[in-house]
Amino acid sequence: MAMAMAGLYRRVLPSPPAIEFASSQGKQLFIEAIQSGTMENFYRLISNFQTQSEPAYCGLASLSMVLNALAIDPGRKWKGPWRWFDETMLDCCEPLEKVKARGISFGKLACLAQCAGAKVDAFRSHHSCINDFRQYVMRCATSDDCHVISSYNRAAFKQTGTGHFSPIGGYHAGKDMALILDVARFKYPPHWVPLKLLWEAMDDVDETTGQRRGFMLISRPHREPGLLYTLSCKHESWLGIAKYLMDDVPLLLTSENMRDIQKVLSVVFTSLPSNFEEFIKWVAEVRRQEDGSQSLSPEEKSRLSVKEEVLKQVHDTALFKHVTEFLSSASSCCNYLNISGDGKNLPHIAANVCCQGAEILSGQSGSQAYCCQETCVKCLRANGDKPITVVSGTVVNGSSKQGVEMLVPSSKTKPTCSSCGGPRNYTGFYPAANDVLTVLLLALPPQTWSGIKEEKLLHELHSLVSTEDLPTLLQEEVLHLRRQLHLLKSFQENNVDEVLVPRHF
Repeated sequence: MAMAMAGLYRRVLPSPPAIEFASSQGKQLFIEAIQSGTMENFYRLISNFQTQSEPAYCGLASLSMVLNALAIDPGRKWKGPWRWFDETMLDCCEPLEKVKARGISFGKLACLAQCAGAKVDAFRSHHSCINDFRQYVMRCATSDDCHVISSYNRAAFKQTGTGHFSPIGGYHAGKDMALILDVARFKYPPHWVPLKLLWEAMDDVDETTGQRRGFMLISRPHREPGLLYTLSCKHESWLGIAKYLMDDVPLLLTSENMRDIQKVLSVVFTSLPSNFEEFIKWVAEVRRQEDGSQSLSPEEKSRLSVKEEVLKQVHDTALFKHVTEFLSSASSCCNYLNISGDGKNLPHIAANVCCQGAEILSGQSGSQAYCCQETCVKCLRANGDKPITVVSGTVVNGSSKQGVEMLVPSSKTKPTCSSCGGPRNYTGFYPAANDVLTVLLLALPPQTWSGIKEEKLLHELHSLVSTEDLPTLLQEEVLHLRRQLHLLKSFQENNVDEVLVPRHF
């Protein structure tokens, strides 16, 4: 019986200019590059090599490959008990449906890498040069702690298609050739290309954004960032909120008569956009009830311990005391209190978080409707462990139910343990509005406050928001948020006209 098969089975790699990796010439280049020590990044990349699962997922596949090669923990489960980066988990800076339809821009991919926990240095071609690019490729090729993702136009290599992302898996110094580990393996195999031609392919304008392509250097930070807080750009509102924080707040502070710290806080907080709670999120530890036991795993204990230490460091700042005083004053009656859904009602927060956790654990975030029927706040203590606050929730999706637990780091002022029952005041628990707003103020760029005219007040404020003397854990948390804020502000696509990731904050 004859069968007619529609579609395409791979493409013939145009050679020259490319040299197929598996060809005799490609193998010889590989051997010579190994002998020269410029294939060190290849091994971890090839151990995590993947094919993009959608025609437009080249950026997501490249990034997930690199994140896994760097052994960055996504902090949430992929399938079963496993935490692992997959394209479908990279859903922060652009909805997956949009990426599936039209791909992802250079800027948003760099933003996504930052949100996923990587350290990112991203350069458009007109803000770099071929010699700098060669040095970055060489740097990564001689180590296994950084990787280069290239954004280029395939046409330069006589290949079909236009814009494409792929990691660079090695370098041959003698021939000045780079190894492209093409994530579209269904189309072209990995191949060597002249680095000069690759640079020309990157020095191309993306017609969708009007911006030039380029390359990004991705490495692992020495500590996982965003332990307590992260900025979210899943909702379109982030554009307006980022603008408010970066542009409007400095102007407000110059136009008002600033008398003291409380007046400064009033000006900043009373004008917060109404949907502000969608922007800054607290990072929750969520697990299925059936995954848990009466004690925590060493991993869970370690993360909670660090979270609690960071939270203690937040509470020890002088700025936290000013924010707490402002929030408790009789005149503070504005919309900032609705951060995380309800600034002080932990069970209400937990109901929302348990639903989000159930979506994440199912691997289908944002695609299903979940409802949390009930929550129960309790203390978990077993095997001599110190008490841990656990919020249990029963989450319903259609006819199915599942139990979800949220592990909550507690502050130094703890209320007594409670079981299911009536409402309580959970001001001693994280998260609370004063914690969130303190960290956000610390994360604002230092120049935010420069318009304040009163010198004594300006000096006092600088001492409160300075990151230089913060403990290391809190300093890293704050600087991570500051980098996110810079990225979100910069990636209003048609506004980017600089190196994408600022080097100094």
